Amino acid sequence: MTETVLARVSPAPARRWFAIAVLGSLGGLILWLALDLGEAGLIQRSVLALFGCAVLAFGYRLWAATRQGLVLTKDALITTNGDVLAQVQQIKRVERGAFAFKPSNGFLVVTNTTAPSVWAPGLWWRFGRRIGVGGVCGAGQTKAMADILAAEIADDPSA
Repeated sequence: MTETVLARVSPAPARRWFAIAVLGSLGGLILWLALDLGEAGLIQRSVLALFGCAVLAFGYRLWAATRQGLVLTKDALITTNGDVLAQVQQIKRVERGAFAFKPSNGFLVVTNTTAPSVWAPGLWWRFGRRIGVGGVCGAGQTKAMADILAAEIADDPSA
């Protein structure tokens, strides 16, 4: 069964690689600093090395998460690997104003039901009833998806 895709959001390649490069550079710089601290103690070096490794791990997680995208169909907002973020009939509203708590270049979806917290760095996050879409995605794609999603829930008679 194939569903009609209403909108698609994918990470912008330049934004994705810039974010990965910044995190990789920061992690490498912190690790280099941990090795080149002169007369610093083992605890200071260990803390810096641990922090540098954590930043590199976060960069890897960003790289892995942004290999996929998001798709909006008539029924659901899903990832390109098939994970359902929210069913359209469960969505209460879409927020994309300047003061909305949303990712960069993105929008916020508020649902009627809570779901487990999940985070795909640079692409989307879910915390309780809120889903944030955006980050390294292009503003045009996310704006179009937010507009189509808002129109879909406005047309839904069960809303």
